[in-house]
Formats: sequence, structure tokens, C-alpha cells
Amino acid sequence: MKIFFLSTVPLLILSCLGVSRVFADSLAAPVNVTIKALKSNSAVVTWDIPEGDLVIGFAITQQKKDVRMLRFIQEVNTTTHSCTLWDLEEETDYIVHVQSISMSGPMSQHSEPLRFRTPKESETQASKSKDEVTMEEVGAQLRAGEFIIIVVVLIMWAGVIALFCRQYDIIKDNEPNTNKDKAKTSSECSTPEHPTGGLLRSKFPKNNNNNNRAPSVNIIEV
Repeated sequence: MKIFFLSTVPLLILSCLGVSRVFADSLAAPVNVTIKALKSNSAVVTWDIPEGDLVIGFAITQQKKDVRMLRFIQEVNTTTHSCTLWDLEEETDYIVHVQSISMSGPMSQHSEPLRFRTPKESETQASKSKDEVTMEEVGAQLRAGEFIIIVVVLIMWAGVIALFCRQYDIIKDNEPNTNKDKAKTSSECSTPEHPTGGLLRSKFPKNNNNNNRAPSVNIIEV
């Protein structure tokens, strides 16, 4: 990248001598020249080139309004369609031209002049502070979202634990009733004399002769 500071007087002399014929007639001038990232002391100039032009570099001419001094920036072996302008003065009007450089050396005609004005330093700082506040707001929103997610997860876990405790209490309350039912079933199967449910059986066998019937004694076997 080459930077030159030129005066408009020599340029006018060169123009009168016909040096401007060095410009390539077949090479079109850059189009869509715009300014981006404008600050109080810097700016970025961008442009496009017509389709089909063989370009190996660009030349940018920067000039303060109503001032004869020029800044000439030349870049070759590049395909970048942008250039940063630095050391600008705040609240100052500037004019920018862009030219394309062909492979054989000659440059195209100047693009349409682009005029812009740099803002105040205070306005730049205010814009920067606003961006920082915006980022802080985004961070606060993210933290709030994370907090909400944590709260929801804790509530879900509390619900699961409460449901488990409730089921455990129901099972625990049903255990005494089950024992009572078992005891009741066992008592229904037992005899009044022997709660454990003994069986009655005659010790002596029956005699077919009704006249000689021996007295029977009931013995309970446990």
C-alpha cells in the first residue's frame, strides 16, 4: 500500500499536459462507493467493480472539503473492495474518489465523488456506550432465562419427591390393614376351643354293633 499527499495545483498542471490520458479508457470506474463504520477519526470506504473488468488494485483519493491538500492511497495485488481511512478530524467534511488499476498499469476514471461528514467524539462515545448497554441487557436476559430454567427444574424435582413420599405413605398405611386381614382369616379357620385351628378326631373306631357301643372320647390333636 502506497500513500501520497498531493496538492491540487500539480494535479491541474498534469491534467493540462495531457497526463490524464494515462487512464485506461476501457477500464470502468468503481461503482456503489459507500462509507461504513463512520467514526469521529476513522471510516471505511467500500465499492464494487463492474463485472468482467480485470483489476489488480485500487487507488483512493481523500480530500477535505474546501482544502487543496489530498491523500492518495494506492493498493495493488488485492481483491479487497474496501479501505480504512484514518486520522480524520471530527465534524469535518470529506470527499472520496476510487479508481481501479488494470493489469497493464493504467487506472480507470474516478468514481462518482462521495461526500461524508465525521461525527463528534462525544456522539461516538455515546453510541459506543449505548452498544455496551445493549450487550449488558442481552446478558441480563440470558441470566434471567437461566434462572427461570433452574427454578422450573427444582419445582419438577420437588413434585417428583412429593409424589414419591405420598406413595410411600399410602403403602405404609396399607400394611397394618393387610396384617389384620391375615389374622382375621386365620381366626375364622380355627375352633372355639383351640384358636390355632386344631382338628377333632375320635380315638376309638366306631363299632357296627349298636348294642355294644363303647363311649367315645374326643381327642384334639394339635
